[in-house]
Amino acid sequence: MGRSLETFSKKEREKKKFKKQQDKKEKAEERKANSDKGKDLESMMAYIDEHGNITSTPPDPSKKRKVIADDIQISVPKQEAIFVDPFRKGSVTFFNESKGFGFIQDLVSQESVFVHVNALSEPVQEGDKVTFETEQGQKGLNAVRVKKAVK
Repeated sequence: MGRSLETFSKKEREKKKFKKQQDKKEKAEERKANSDKGKDLESMMAYIDEHGNITSTPPDPSKKRKVIADDIQISVPKQEAIFVDPFRKGSVTFFNESKGFGFIQDLVSQESVFVHVNALSEPVQEGDKVTFETEQGQKGLNAVRVKKAVK
């Protein structure tokens, strides 16, 4: 007598596949039964009230506000020009002569600004009071046109 070609695991896979197909058919029939297609336009409309909430009733025309299109700002508002003294004052906190760079601490903002030996008009040492201007470098602010401050 010959053995059955179907194994237990094969039968189980087929049962699961059949069950999945049945579930899919049932869900499709349920969707068809509960379908909202064919409703009138008014029942599908949604409105936004004066507070920004979604409602099913149209807004009251008496509460409507008049908006002037020229008053709407789409970009960043323009800032007034603020005069800033281009010359800053500071003191040299670190300077390595062999490597040719150092740092100056601004006396007003207390921020540390990088300085290169090429930006110096005369040699400086740590602790010297200097005046300088700043430019944006690759890694941050760089001090340029550095001069020793007159005492």
